[in-house]
Amino acid sequence: MATATATSVKINPKGELPGGVDEKCYAEIPLHSPGLWGLPDSSLFLDFNLPLLLLQLAVIFLLTQSLHLVLKRIRLPRLISEILAGIILGPTMLGKVPKFTENLFPQSGEVFIDLMSKIGYIFFIFLSGVKMDPKVVLRSGSRAWTIGLLAVILPVASFASLYFGFFSQDVNLHRYRQPATQSIFLIQGLIAFPVVASLLVDLKIMNSELGRLALASSLISDLFSNLGLTIFSTLRIGFLAEITTVISVQSFVLLLGIILLIVFTVRPFSLWVIKRTPEGRPVNSVYIISASVAVFLAVILVDNAGLNYQYGPFILGLVIPDGPPLGSTLVDKLETLVSGMLAPLLITYCGMKVNLVDLYDLVFLNWVWVMVFFCLTVKYASVFLPALACKVPPKDAAALAFIMISQGVIQMSFYLNNVINQTFDGETFSMLTASVLLIAALSHFCVGSLNDHTRIYAGYQKRDIQHASSNSELRLLSCAHRFDDVVGVRKLLDASFPCKESPLAVYALHLVELAGRASPVLIDHQLGQKNTSGVARSQKIVEVFIAFENQFLGSATTHFFTSMSLPRFMHQDICSLAFNKLASMIILPFHRKWNHQGKIILDSSNLRTINNNVLDLAPCSVGILIDRQKIRRLAIQSDNESSMYQVAVVFMGGNDDREALAYAKRMSRSPGLQLTVVRFVSWDIDVRENQWDAVLDAEMLKEVRLLGQHQDNIVYREERVKDGAETALVIHAMEEAFDLIMVGRRHRDDLQQLLGLNEWNDLPELGPVGDMLAAAEINRPVSVLVVQQQIVKNK
Repeated sequence: MATATATSVKINPKGELPGGVDEKCYAEIPLHSPGLWGLPDSSLFLDFNLPLLLLQLAVIFLLTQSLHLVLKRIRLPRLISEILAGIILGPTMLGKVPKFTENLFPQSGEVFIDLMSKIGYIFFIFLSGVKMDPKVVLRSGSRAWTIGLLAVILPVASFASLYFGFFSQDVNLHRYRQPATQSIFLIQGLIAFPVVASLLVDLKIMNSELGRLALASSLISDLFSNLGLTIFSTLRIGFLAEITTVISVQSFVLLLGIILLIVFTVRPFSLWVIKRTPEGRPVNSVYIISASVAVFLAVILVDNAGLNYQYGPFILGLVIPDGPPLGSTLVDKLETLVSGMLAPLLITYCGMKVNLVDLYDLVFLNWVWVMVFFCLTVKYASVFLPALACKVPPKDAAALAFIMISQGVIQMSFYLNNVINQTFDGETFSMLTASVLLIAALSHFCVGSLNDHTRIYAGYQKRDIQHASSNSELRLLSCAHRFDDVVGVRKLLDASFPCKESPLAVYALHLVELAGRASPVLIDHQLGQKNTSGVARSQKIVEVFIAFENQFLGSATTHFFTSMSLPRFMHQDICSLAFNKLASMIILPFHRKWNHQGKIILDSSNLRTINNNVLDLAPCSVGILIDRQKIRRLAIQSDNESSMYQVAVVFMGGNDDREALAYAKRMSRSPGLQLTVVRFVSWDIDVRENQWDAVLDAEMLKEVRLLGQHQDNIVYREERVKDGAETALVIHAMEEAFDLIMVGRRHRDDLQQLLGLNEWNDLPELGPVGDMLAAAEINRPVSVLVVQQQIVKNK
C-alpha cells in the first residue's frame, strides 16, 4: 500500500530542476496520512488534506442532520438546517473559538470543499434540467401561462423602475455599490423551478391541484426568467467592455452556437441511446459516464462564452429526454450522491462565509433589507393578484404566492458567484444569505398552514352508491398498478352487469411510479397523447377495458388515464380524479398477490400506504379488492365452469355494510349471478344500537327481501351468533361456497357479533371481517371486496 504523503520535486542549490530546467520554487501537497504509526511525533493527521476533508464532511453532515432532526418537528425544511450548520461553523459562532478555523477549516483546505460543492451544484442543475419537460409549457393552460408570465414581467418592470428612477438618482450610494444593487434586483426576480419542486415534495402537495398549478407556473417563469437573464448578461458584457456592439454580438453568437451544438449533438445521441436500450432495462453505464463528461464540457463551453457556468448543464439537461429509460437512469445513478451530499454542501459552504457579528456599513445593509422586502412584496402581489383574476380561491392564491417567492440553493449560488466576482462584499452576502433562510422558513410554514390537504374535499356531499338512483349511471374509478390488478377487477365489472336501465361508466387509472422527471403527469388517453412516456406500458390495460366496453356496448363506457407520480403522492391523483369525474366508488387493488398454488408472491408496503391514504382522503366510497382468482383447484374448476357467479354480502349493520349491499343490489340484475345476503344477528338484544342506523338497516333489508320474492337469484338468510368466534366459523364456511364476498369495513367496537375479533385485527384498513377474509393461509379462489362508504367532512 502506498504511504507517500506528498508529491515533491527536489531543487538543487542553484534553483534548477534536474535536467537543467530553471525553476525557483516547488509545492509539496500532503495528500493522505501514512497511518497512525507512520506519523512523525510532531505531525497530526489534520496536516494531510484527505483526512482533513473527510473530517470536515463528517462534522458538516453530522451537524446538519442533528439540526434537521430537531427543526423538522416544527415543519422547517432541510435547507434551514444546512444554512444554520454553516453559520454555526463559520465566523459568526464557532469561528470565534481560538484555533477552531485554523485547525478544522484552514484556508489552504477550503479549495476542496469549494470544488466539491460546485461540482455538486453543477450536477444538481443538470438533473433539474433532465427532470423538466419543456413540452409541459406548451400543454399548460391559460392560468399557468398568465400567472407564470406575469410573475416575471411585473417584478422586472417594477425593479427596473425603482432602480433607474430612485436608486440611481435619489439614493446616495457609492459607485461600487451600484452593481451590487443591480444584481440584488435581478436575483430577487428569479423564480426557480427546482426550489418550487423541492418545496412541494417536502409539503407532500405536488399532486394536488395547487401543486400542479405551481409546477406549471414556476416552470414557465423559470424558463422565461433564465432567457431574459441570459440576454441581459450577454448585453452587459458589451457595456462593461465599452465595445457594446462587437462584444455583445460576439457573445450572443457564441452562446447561440453552443446551444445549437448541444441540441444537434446531444439530442440525436440521446435518442440513439434510447433505441439501443431494451425496454424495461436501465441504460448502459458507459452512456451515464459519457453524460457526466458532457456536463463538464458544457460548463467549460458556457463559461468561456462569458456567461454563468450553470447555464451549460441546465441546457444539456433540458435537451436529454426526461423519463425512462435515459432520464430515469441518470436520476437513479446520480440523484442520491448529488442531492444527498454534494448539492447541500454548497448551501453549508455559503453559510460558513456568513458573518453576522462584524458589520460596518449599516446604512447599505439597511438598504439591502429594504430592497429584499420590496422585491418580496412585488413578487407576492405579481402572483397573488393574477391568481385571483384567474379565479383561483383566495386561500389557494395566497399559498401559491408563497410557493413562488420561496428561495433556495439557486439564489444562494448566484449570491456566491457575485462574491467571487467581487460584486458583493462579505457583509452584503451575509445579509442576503440570512434573507434566504428567513424567506424559505416563511414560505414553508405559510404554505403548510394555508393548505390543509386533509380537508380538500370538505363539504362534498353524498357521493356513494347507496344514495344514487338505481337507474342512474354508476361511476367507478378502477385503479391498477400491475396487469394482474386489471384482470381481477374485470370480473367485478362483469358482475356489475351494466345495462341500459343502469349504465356503468368506468374510469381506469394506471398508476406508474415517477422516474427521471420532476413533474407528475396525468395522461388522458382520450386526448390522443401518443408521445408521452408511460403510454406504452398502459396499452395492455387499455385493451382489457376496451374489450369490456365492447362486451356491453351501449351500456358501459370506459375512460383511460395514466398517472406517473411518486408513490407517496399517488393517493392525491386517485382522489383528485375521483372528485373531478364524480365517481361513486374507488376500487383499489389489495397490496397482496397470490399465485396459482395459493402462495403470496407480492406484499407491498407502498401499496398498503397508498390504500390507507385513499381511505382517509377519498371524496366517495372506497372498495379494496382482494383478488384470489389465480388460485384454482381442479376439483372445483369443472364444477364452477357452468355454475352461476356466487356473490355473498356479510351484513351486520352500519354505513359500510349498507354501501356494500347497495352495490350488490345493482349486481343482482345480472341473470348469471346468484346473490346471497347473510345477516348476522346477536342472540342478545342490543339496546346500545343506534336507532337511526337500525331503521336504515331494516329498510334496506326489507327492500332485499322484497326483491327476493320477485327474483330467483336473491337469497336472504340470518345467522344467530353469540360472539366473534361463532361469526368466524360461519364466514370461513362461506369461503368454499362463494366466488365473491362483500363486507363493510367499519363496525361498532362493542358489536356483540364481532366480540373478540377486533383484538386480532392485523390490517385495520380492512376491518375485522375483511382482515379475517384476507388471511394469507386461505387457499381458495374466493375474492373479497371490502367497502367503506364515503366519509363526509362537514367542516
